[in-house]
Amino acid sequence: MSRPFSAFRANARDHRAGILVAGLSSAFGVALVGGVNTLAAYIGSSSMGEHGSVQIALGVVAGIFFVIAVYVGAIVTTNTFATVIAGRTRTIALLRLIGSSARAQRRSVASEGLAVGLIGGVAGGAASAALCLVAVRAFVATGVLPDALYPVLSPVMVAPVVVVVLTTWLASWVGSRRVLAVTPVQALGAAEERPARVVRSAGRLTVSLLLILSGAVLLAGGLLLGLGAFARMNASLGALSGFGVLVALPGGVLSFTGIILAAPYFLPAILRGVGLLLGRGAAGRLAAANAVRNPERSARSAIGLVIGVTLITMFVVAASTWLQLIQDASAREPGIYEGASAIIGGTLTVFMVLVGFSAVIAACGVVNTLSLSVLQRRRELGLLRALGFSAAQVRRMILAESSQLTVASVLTGLVLGTLYGWIGAQSLLGTIPGGGLIAPSLPWPFLGAIVLAAAVLAVVAALAPTRRATRVSPVEALAVD
Repeated sequence: MSRPFSAFRANARDHRAGILVAGLSSAFGVALVGGVNTLAAYIGSSSMGEHGSVQIALGVVAGIFFVIAVYVGAIVTTNTFATVIAGRTRTIALLRLIGSSARAQRRSVASEGLAVGLIGGVAGGAASAALCLVAVRAFVATGVLPDALYPVLSPVMVAPVVVVVLTTWLASWVGSRRVLAVTPVQALGAAEERPARVVRSAGRLTVSLLLILSGAVLLAGGLLLGLGAFARMNASLGALSGFGVLVALPGGVLSFTGIILAAPYFLPAILRGVGLLLGRGAAGRLAAANAVRNPERSARSAIGLVIGVTLITMFVVAASTWLQLIQDASAREPGIYEGASAIIGGTLTVFMVLVGFSAVIAACGVVNTLSLSVLQRRRELGLLRALGFSAAQVRRMILAESSQLTVASVLTGLVLGTLYGWIGAQSLLGTIPGGGLIAPSLPWPFLGAIVLAAAVLAVVAALAPTRRATRVSPVEALAVD
């Protein structure tokens, strides 16, 4: 155990965001267990508690939320470690030059991931368990929940902490794979990123397309199951209708993973197109050109915001569509859903609090990736200053890059999130009595807030590192190793 922490202590400053992400992911999982325990007790004491399908649906939704939270945390952690390694390329090359092997360096980086997972996971889980107790008492005191005995704490709360530690360790191993491509000769230069040809390979594109296509098939199958399409063709298949969301969930994970892997192929082009529309000055044109000059760096900066916007949009569209489905079904079958509105309101309140955890997880990834990306470009910014760019022009260029990143990422995330959220709601509740196929319910105030928050986040994340980078003189920046 001393080895992971010794490697971690040597590079602790690089992992502050990683610890925060692991802590939030663990806190999310523990809070989810506490929330489900509370809601199960609440629904069990109501008239809807007689319908076992309601509590089954609650358990399924809770599982989906946790899988998504772990998935987002793993993607953000992988992205963070990849960005950290990009900044350590020359250091790793120097160690290779004096005899260290690539595999030894990769093991060292992965051990740092284990330390990050342990510190963040345990701290986040413990804090969340305490906050769950306080939150339930507050909900009871304010009348959101009726006064009753709620079994908030349970041994199951240990499971999310263990899962987060293991996924953080695995994510650090995946994110550190680029260490194998660092050669000793790079220590003699100023290399900081892999060449584009290494990233945009035919194998990566093939895997991405296979994941997207297989995920799309599962999403379509889950949607059809949730709508009872197979039951209408064959009555014996009616029991499968309730498993639509379980088919759609892996479809969403596979397809979105494929989209993330394919990001260096399509996101830079979108970023460049948006950049050209936003400005024609020197800073704007250079920002647009930078989007395609290093596809991996551009995709890595944008994908964090795409994940965040997709995640939040998916949750709010799913919740809104879910509520609309229940309301429509209640109008058609009023006897079955008596008192449903109050329970739905309380349920959505608890789950919207949980959604905030995922939003913060994604936001941490965006801030950390953008900050590291800008700071690792000090040599590039120094060269621009040496060629005649003023500090103000460099700041405008970075702001233009942040603006094009925001617009492209928000548009992509809104489309994906709406699609995933609608399919999730339909596959889960499409076959309830009185239910059926409806159009996606779009909560425009929430979507507007998402756009505004994403814009503020992207700009703020770039301001501080840009200010630090532009304070360095051109000669000093060019001399940075």
